[in-house]
Amino acid sequence: MRSPLHFELPQELEAGEPPEARGLRRDEVRLMVSYLDDDSVVHSRFGDLPEFLRAGDTLVVNTSGTMNAALPAERGDGTTITVHLSTHLPADLWVVELRSSSGDEPVLDGESGEILTLPEGGRVVLQTPYLAEKRQQREVQNRLWISTLNLPMNFNVYLDRYGSPIKYGYVRESWPASYYQTVYATEVGSAEMPSAGRAFTPELITRLVANGIRIVPLILHTGVASLEDDEPPYEEFYRVPPETADAINAARTAGRRVIAVGTTVVRALETVTERDGLTHPGEGWTDLFITPERGVRSVDAMLTGLHEPRSTHLSMLEALAGRGSACPLATSSTEHLEVAYSEALKEGYLWHEFGDLHLILPGHTKGCYTVG
Repeated sequence: MRSPLHFELPQELEAGEPPEARGLRRDEVRLMVSYLDDDSVVHSRFGDLPEFLRAGDTLVVNTSGTMNAALPAERGDGTTITVHLSTHLPADLWVVELRSSSGDEPVLDGESGEILTLPEGGRVVLQTPYLAEKRQQREVQNRLWISTLNLPMNFNVYLDRYGSPIKYGYVRESWPASYYQTVYATEVGSAEMPSAGRAFTPELITRLVANGIRIVPLILHTGVASLEDDEPPYEEFYRVPPETADAINAARTAGRRVIAVGTTVVRALETVTERDGLTHPGEGWTDLFITPERGVRSVDAMLTGLHEPRSTHLSMLEALAGRGSACPLATSSTEHLEVAYSEALKEGYLWHEFGDLHLILPGHTKGCYTVG
């Protein structure tokens, strides 16, 4: 299910380079804060984040690091393409995405058994289309494949030498891998950067902690970007440590706010949170798809980027915004996002992984939210 929220995204609002290339520090990107209780919007800079948080708030961050997941490959007929490593499955299988050599367009004519040659004799062998059995017998072309990966050296060494971060057409040139890492990444495994956390700096984290804000980690290794219209949700690996679950439950019991840094954090936490809001530790694979009908149980607020029109991520934001229905001045979840995104477009905010950020907070009115 995609969000009904539709708007035209001007090309000039697609961030084509990191803020550092625009003469900004990471934490100098813009921050839009929207309040669910009255739909008010405040414009600020990310470095001012502590002003919008309270002592006792718990921030949950995804500490997954970004792989150099784009590899040059050659097909049997000599055509050059790009292979995006998406998800490392059990039995040492990989979900891969085939793209044009520029990375701009999907390659949809792969075949089972096809061998793609990588640098230094590495190989990707396409086995079967990924999740084909869930596509309701529809005749569709396949963007994602379950594959085997054979490399002539250690995986991480190989990716460091021959891989590069995944980038799309709006990013005009290549940037070093360090531009695609959050400062708190601990375990490399994501195909694409969990970009909601990119603007954090060590200095800002120190300020947050000094202000009484607790920061706790989890892992969700992201796959490649948004689903196509004909694709079911696919699995991603997650790990929620016991200490993180305990901190979230303690905050909930004390009436404190739990704030997710990114949609990946929400997906992981919703996988391990019961209807009454109790969060458990856990590790495994999740294909959870969060919609307004299902709702959000695990967090009160979210820091996220700005998402493309009608994207699946906007459905998650609507689910979070729907928790404002008990607030006296609240509008519908879609209307709240319409207000916020209209402001972002009017004020020239930038989209995508190198762009600006959106903090969605419960609001100024206490007692508007119940878990469940």
